[in-house]
Formats: sequence, C-alpha cells, structure tokens
Amino acid sequence: MAKTTETIDQAIKATTIKTGKYLTFSLEKEEYGIGILKVKEIIGMMPITSVPRTPEFVKGVINLRGKVIPVIDLRSKFEMESIPYTERTCIIVVEIDSQESTILIGIVVDEVSEVLNIKSEEIEETPAFGTKLNTHYILGMAKIEGGVKILLNIDRVLSTKEISAVNEAAK
Repeated sequence: MAKTTETIDQAIKATTIKTGKYLTFSLEKEEYGIGILKVKEIIGMMPITSVPRTPEFVKGVINLRGKVIPVIDLRSKFEMESIPYTERTCIIVVEIDSQESTILIGIVVDEVSEVLNIKSEEIEETPAFGTKLNTHYILGMAKIEGGVKILLNIDRVLSTKEISAVNEAAK
C-alpha cells in the first residue's frame, strides 16, 4: 500500500512540475520551452571571450555586471547547422542545478518567442525514439496551437562532465 501511494505521489509530482509557465524560443524551425523559474534573464548578443580547450558547443564566457558566466550555443550542443547570429539571436541566462552546486549559464538561441502557461493536459510524454537516442533532457512535448513545443529539462541538457567543463571555463 505504501509503495502504491509513493508511486502515485511521484506521478502527481512529475505532472505538477511540468505544468506551469515556460519561456519559449526557437532553434532552426523548432520551438522549445524552458521552465520560467530556471530563467534569470534574457540579454542581447554581446562579445563572448572564447576559452581554449573547451567543448565545441562552449562559445566562451561573458562579463555580465562583473560576473563571469559561461555561454553555450544550444544549436551546436544539439548538433544543428551553425548560422550567423542575427539581431534576434540572444542569450538566455539560466540557473542549472548540478551535483556540486547551482551555476549560471548563458545559452545562445535563435530567438525568444514568448512566455506560455502550459497545462498538464497539453503535455505529452516524450515519445520513444529507440534505445540509442538519449532523450532524458526532454520533459515532454507541449501541444499548442496545432504545433508541438519541446519542453527541456535544462538541468539535464548538459552531462555532469560537460557542466564541470563549462564551470571550469568560467573560472
């Protein structure tokens, strides 16, 4: 009986966590969303200082009001074709919970769209794409206005090893 209650509680918690406000943005022609509580700010593109010997998706670091913040290019991380930055390209500063601590990371996206309030009935589980494709960083798929937005668990987009590398770049 206790196990059943625990399982039901976990299912309710998982649904509750997914329901809420999401900042939506685009990469190529796809729409993504990040839980608004993870977003600290949105800034326009600014000079990024590259850091040698970092993974390809790490663009470098920025100085944001005296704080050094590592910046990753989400297109590169998701193995999408690189394109020149435009006036709509921006950096979303997010808070990532890692095993050691909470860190701020900037993610470069093509453009920010809007903040949406997504209800649990609009969210479907991540479809199974086969055993070789790792989708643990996807919270679910939001069905909105005839389209689909991929909801990201920003804490899982980078592996623990990648977070350490990004964190080291900022030091």
